[in-house]
Amino acid sequence: MKSLKIDQFIAYLQNELDIPPESVQLALKKVGAFPCRLSIALWQYGLVSLNQLNEMFAWLETHHVSCNDFLG
Repeated sequence: MKSLKIDQFIAYLQNELDIPPESVQLALKKVGAFPCRLSIALWQYGLVSLNQLNEMFAWLETHHVSCNDFLG
């Protein structure tokens, strides 16, 4: 079961950063059981820019999201 926080983060990625759903799904497959690594996977596979990565980290910090919040 996915957590509410990961759903909110994915909505942010798609709605605010305009990251295509296909890119998010690919990165989620790559991180497997470690959804807290989603941001890094998106960047590692060239699906987001360094600026977008920084924006993701800022969002996570602002919303007080930790790795444990992504676990369902």
